[in-house]
Amino acid sequence: MPYDPSAFPPFAVTVDLVVLTVRRHALCALAVRRGESPFQGRWALPGGFVRADEDLSQAAARELAEETGLRAHDPDAPAQEGGAHLEQLATYGDPKRDPRMRVVSVAHLALAPDLPAPRAGGDASNARWAPVGELLAQGGYGRDGEPVAPLAFDHAQILSDGVERARSKIEYSSLATAFCPPEFTVGELRRVYEAVWGVALDPRNFHRKVTGTPGFLVPTGGTTTRQGGRPAQLFRAGGATLLNPPMLRPEV
Repeated sequence: MPYDPSAFPPFAVTVDLVVLTVRRHALCALAVRRGESPFQGRWALPGGFVRADEDLSQAAARELAEETGLRAHDPDAPAQEGGAHLEQLATYGDPKRDPRMRVVSVAHLALAPDLPAPRAGGDASNARWAPVGELLAQGGYGRDGEPVAPLAFDHAQILSDGVERARSKIEYSSLATAFCPPEFTVGELRRVYEAVWGVALDPRNFHRKVTGTPGFLVPTGGTTTRQGGRPAQLFRAGGATLLNPPMLRPEV
C-alpha cells in the first residue's frame, strides 16, 4: 500500500534550552515568563518550534541566539568570546506534555561564562537568570512576591536532567571550562566546580589535580589581579576532552 501521511496523527517538534551559567558564584539557568497560552504568566525554559527548513541543531542554535545573543561554538575550535557550548540533552514525548497538541521536545544543554541580563523574545514577556535551586524548589518558583508555581510543561524535569548532565560531565570531561572566559585562573575554574556541584573544594588539592591532569589546562604566560590579591596565573582550556584521572564529585 502507498504511504498515506493523513493516516497518522500530526505532531509538532520543539527545542527547549537548558542554558546554564555561573553568576555570583551560583549555578543559574535562564528562565522566561510565558506571554501566551498555554501556561500564560508561568516561568519556563526558553525554546520554540522547529521550522520546516531547519534541523534540530540549527533550531537550537537559533533559539540560543534569539534568547541570549550567543552563538553555538564549534567544540573543536578554540574558545572565543560570545560563544557557548551547545549539546543535545534528551527527547521528551509524553502525549500530555503540551495541552495544544502532540508535541515532542528535543532539549539541548547550553553552557557559557557569566552572561549579562537576558532579553525576552518570541512569546516570552520577561526573562531572567535564576539559581537552579530556586527554579527546582518543591512547590515551584516565583519572584518578588508573585505566586509560586511549577515551571510550565515538563520543564522542571528537563532542567533537572540538564543540571545533572552538567554535574556529571565535568567529572570526566573538560566541560567546566565552558563556564569560563577564554583565559581564566585556577581559582575561577574551582569556583565553577563549586557552583555546579554545590560543594566547597580545597584550593590546594584542586590546583594540584587540575594542573596535573594532562591536556586539561595550558598556561597562557599571563597573570591577572582581577580577583584581588597577588597576581594569579592565567590558563586556557587544553586539547583534552576526557580527563584522566577524572575529577570525582565529592559525596555530600
